[in-house]
Amino acid sequence: MNTENQLLGIWRQLPQTKQQEVLDFAQFLAERRRPTPSTTPNQPVTQPSALGERLQAIRDQIVESGMPLLTHEDIEREMCDRRGGYQE
Repeated sequence: MNTENQLLGIWRQLPQTKQQEVLDFAQFLAERRRPTPSTTPNQPVTQPSALGERLQAIRDQIVESGMPLLTHEDIEREMCDRRGGYQE
């Protein structure tokens, strides 16, 4: 029995929620194998990952709300605050 048939046999025995987890993990692994977008203009840009699409949607919601985006300094300050205090 080859690996594909073994995986399919195990997958079929799992409850539906666990089957979805296996599928999500397989998609995650497939995304990791994709080449990263290149800055070379002659090469096509790959599609964003599912996580990238979700993060972009969150950013769009923040922009639409009128809330200002954090600067790099704001992010650094918030990270320091959460880790025990910001010191300038």
